Amino acid sequence: MASTITAPAYDPTTTAQALAEKYTAATQAKIQTDTTTTTATAKALSTLSSAISAFQGSLNTLTGLGKSVLAQSATLSDTSFGSASAKSSAASGTYSLFVKQVATAGQVSYNGLADGATPGGTLKVKLSNESSTTATPLTFDVDLSAANADTDKDGVLSVRELASAINRSSGNAGQVSAGVVTIGTETRLVLTSKNTGVANTISLDPSGATGTSLQTGLAIGNRTMVTAAQDAIVMLGGENGTAIQQSSNTFTNIDGVSFTVSKAQSTGSTPVTLTVSGDSNGTTKNVQSFVDAYNKLKSAIDSLVDAGDPANNVSAGAFAHDAGVSALQSRLVSLMRPLGATSLASYGITANRDGSLSLDSARLTKQLAVDPTSLDKLLGSASISNPSGVAGSLNTYLNQWSNSATGQIKTRTDANNALSATLTKRQADLDTMYNSAYSRYLKQYTDLQALQSTMNSNLSMFDALFSSDKS
Repeated sequence: MASTITAPAYDPTTTAQALAEKYTAATQAKIQTDTTTTTATAKALSTLSSAISAFQGSLNTLTGLGKSVLAQSATLSDTSFGSASAKSSAASGTYSLFVKQVATAGQVSYNGLADGATPGGTLKVKLSNESSTTATPLTFDVDLSAANADTDKDGVLSVRELASAINRSSGNAGQVSAGVVTIGTETRLVLTSKNTGVANTISLDPSGATGTSLQTGLAIGNRTMVTAAQDAIVMLGGENGTAIQQSSNTFTNIDGVSFTVSKAQSTGSTPVTLTVSGDSNGTTKNVQSFVDAYNKLKSAIDSLVDAGDPANNVSAGAFAHDAGVSALQSRLVSLMRPLGATSLASYGITANRDGSLSLDSARLTKQLAVDPTSLDKLLGSASISNPSGVAGSLNTYLNQWSNSATGQIKTRTDANNALSATLTKRQADLDTMYNSAYSRYLKQYTDLQALQSTMNSNLSMFDALFSSDKS
């Protein structure tokens, strides 16, 4: 009776893979855990950085250098003559203004033109104050050559082609717009300056143009002043006060105040009163913006240090066990409690049980009517050069985290990146170790399989041999 050598059935490839995985499993698990942690840390640091930067940006917008949370408003007694606005830095006060004239953009037309002019040469366009002998005019040249101006290539220059050449001139840059107006049988070239002010009076110098028809048609005698370019003039102190003259209708001569005039007053009219005063609604909006920005930052930090709830499958935050970020969370809350007789609570800014802030706008408005300046002192300034109040304390402390060179976030990010690089190298080394182990096991079990096959073959041969002898 034949005998066989029995052994467990196996596949060398599968066996080698299983043994190599078992050989590296503990190290692989550690690397994967550490990699997951570094990835989560990087994401959390990015979230924290964005939250802090956004809050500091809000602080600087509201209370930065030269700014105040106390809003100011500027109003005109008669809004039909214009509008006004004020920055928080504007001082309260009243000003008597008389709008003598508003600034206008110049518009001229040239009437002695007809299609059929010879293309060629250059046309000079000039913007200037023609009543001044010292002002330097602004000029640009228009190429009237056939290649540039004669767009339909019929050998002559039409009025429309002339207007197009002016508009397309590289030196124009939108300063003058040219158009064509037809009145009856007469075609007119109409030029309008982009900017207002007497210095934007338009004139043409056709002396460089080829052919007499253009030179004649664009001569100064054929120019009609459709709208005279003029400056705006406002009299400070009333109709007979001090003149403020400029090319724009928007005036910024009063610190922190901007007003725009839209029409002139008639002689003998009552001056317009410009009033600059505290803006309770604007201040409430600013304070609400501060409260919202703080709550957004706190919410972001709270989620990062949240302990989670395993019973309800709520994962812990990336910094749940990080003492540094927990200290940041606590410090923010303490900085919102400034020492002194006047508190933020007196202005309606109170802390909730979870540390977030709420604003009672009615209480804020009431306290502003009694003492507006103390709120500004309480919130202070987030200016780096001269920090003060709550905003200054918050910004100074947060800089310890957000500073791009020495801040906590930079330090932590560098350390996390270094760890990530180390893990990448460890993974590469482990992959090499796995491949080596796999190759070793594969050879061993392939050889073993071959040996088993040889032994079975030899055993069969012996069985056959001895069976023959017995017979």
